[in-house]
Amino acid sequence: MAEHDNVEVDDDNYNNNNEWNTGRAVCIHGGVGRESTTIANRQNINSKFEFTNIKCISLDNKYAEFEYCFLKSINRTYKYGSVKVNFHQIPVKQFTINLAMYKRLNGYKPFLYNITVNGCRFLASIKSNPVATYFYDFIKPYTNLNHTCPYKHDILVEKVPTDFINHRLTKVLPFPEGDYLVHSIWIAAGVHRVELKVYGTLS
Repeated sequence: MAEHDNVEVDDDNYNNNNEWNTGRAVCIHGGVGRESTTIANRQNINSKFEFTNIKCISLDNKYAEFEYCFLKSINRTYKYGSVKVNFHQIPVKQFTINLAMYKRLNGYKPFLYNITVNGCRFLASIKSNPVATYFYDFIKPYTNLNHTCPYKHDILVEKVPTDFINHRLTKVLPFPEGDYLVHSIWIAAGVHRVELKVYGTLS
């Protein structure tokens, strides 16, 4: 089995000036969560979101690898995250996504959402799954993952700003303060191909 690749930004790379430095390649293995869905209740919460870490993991280098995966701070008000995954086997005619949300409570514990979605079917009818649509809308303006299958190109999620995430987590569907992890596993032909872990804090 080929060695797994991962590009991550470590917490140690977050300096005293609130600026991110690009991470380094490391090796990480992951798993898949169980399927369930719970809808959150709306709350009036005045919080601010900050990215704290991002990890992009290739589980099958012959299928796909990450060209880059990083968080960057331009100044104190403009910070963003970017990811690019290169496919080595195209076209991608079908894929499945398992997406789970966790909140830090003596370690990261399951929180509200754990869904599994047929990606091609969802992109053909985005409003078919309200929970998946809510999460997809976090990246929709910033990605080329925006049409039905097949996919004959690499996937970009480019410069997603913290202000945009903050608006969705505090205004569109408010969440309580805390440390969060959104963990997604991307599956093709029944095989886990890549993982993405995005960490953030509402405070």
